[in-house]
Amino acid sequence: MVEASPGALVFLLLAGLFAGGVNAVAGGGSLLVFPALLAVGYSPLAANVTNSVAQWPGYLGIVIGARRDLREQRRRILLTSAVAVLGSGIGCALLLTLPGAVFDAVVPALVIMASVLLALQPRIKRWIGAPDPGAPDRMWVLLPAVFLAAIYGGYFGGALGVILIATLSLFAHDRLVRLNALKGLLSLVIATVTVVVFAIGAPVDWLAVAVLAPTTLIGGFLGAKLAQRLPENVLRWCVVALGIAVGIWLIVG
Repeated sequence: MVEASPGALVFLLLAGLFAGGVNAVAGGGSLLVFPALLAVGYSPLAANVTNSVAQWPGYLGIVIGARRDLREQRRRILLTSAVAVLGSGIGCALLLTLPGAVFDAVVPALVIMASVLLALQPRIKRWIGAPDPGAPDRMWVLLPAVFLAAIYGGYFGGALGVILIATLSLFAHDRLVRLNALKGLLSLVIATVTVVVFAIGAPVDWLAVAVLAPTTLIGGFLGAKLAQRLPENVLRWCVVALGIAVGIWLIVG
């Protein structure tokens, strides 16, 4: 735990607001909060679990805002949510049972991988193309893919939304706006599991959560309006550059 100064709390508050805006425009806001927590003195493990818990309200806000697009997806929601619960539980268990040295060794690669995925997001969208609403879902591939994404989300979670929307767009055939709503719901499901598990057995800093959680939610609404003054690509590449820099810093530090 870190004894946060008023300046550190203000810094985290601003990071949460900006991350919420980035999530609303380009995605990848969690990659801003994670280095912000590192910057004020948190260990990588504490920063990861605190960041995961703090993102929960933001996902709830996405689901509330997109609830109309979740209609008539009952079967898809039930099946993917079930495997998301299992996968995120396994990811959390791996994080808490493996030695801390394993996480310290793996997290730089995860940060860099998440940053690269965020950088490739426009190409992934073009490669995937527009999903065909009339075709049946390829559940035999979709469910294992969501399961693996959920393990990643329970263990680390940076750029989870990018991974989920790519997975859903490839294997679930529907309009992208409806799949994006499902992505928000699955992110909320995974985050709920991490909140429950990490609240019991992880070094969550609840003061930082109290600062970050509401600001990520507010940032999703207010921050997006400010962020829209910049082109999406500018925001994305700023987050990508920061993520890669943090990954390299963790390797050499």
